[in-house]
Amino acid sequence: MPTLLSFAAVLFDCDGVLVDSEPITNGVLRDMLEELGWRLTPEECMRLFVGKAVRDERSLIESRTGRPLTDAWLAEFRERRNQGLRERLQAVRHAPEAVAWVHGHYQGRIACASGADLFKVRLQLEMTGLMRWFDGRIFSGHDLPRSKPHPDVYLAAAAALGVDPRRCAVVEDTVTGTAAGVAAGATVFGYSPPEAGHDAPGALRAAGAARIFTDMAELPELLSNG
Repeated sequence: MPTLLSFAAVLFDCDGVLVDSEPITNGVLRDMLEELGWRLTPEECMRLFVGKAVRDERSLIESRTGRPLTDAWLAEFRERRNQGLRERLQAVRHAPEAVAWVHGHYQGRIACASGADLFKVRLQLEMTGLMRWFDGRIFSGHDLPRSKPHPDVYLAAAAALGVDPRRCAVVEDTVTGTAAGVAAGATVFGYSPPEAGHDAPGALRAAGAARIFTDMAELPELLSNG
């Protein structure tokens, strides 16, 4: 595996890696799916939708509710989701310190590459004080032909930084995102704390994660050791 000196950049996922947004977003989604007639427990909703864009799950939602997933419904979901985020969002524990260290050691060659829509990503980074590390280097799968698990968003981030994706470290917490990083040719560090909303260590390893860790405070040492 590459070491600190041979990695040229570090690419971060956003939800679940930088910000603790998944319980909020999935709580709103669960409530709105129940309003359509599909009842899920919070755990079931997490298992089905964490790491995925809701719009990409249109066929699944329509098959379980028997109703078309309209643009108006998606717009209402985003509005209710954004309100929940504004009220309760916090950064992942130790993420600000880890990002500051990575930004310094890689001389700004970091990026946020998310499967979420750009408005949400920017909102979350601004709310948690992380925007200063990523402003101008934020990429959304919604703006590309394919989102995660396809590699497009990581390839776009690496290209914008002028870095070979094979020399990038990617920080992810889901199987979907890990698959995207691996498909891009990057080395994936799988973040898997015990709290709900993150895929298990074994699942991340099976998807191709090269290292697993449970606390963002561990990331600088992991990158240093390669």
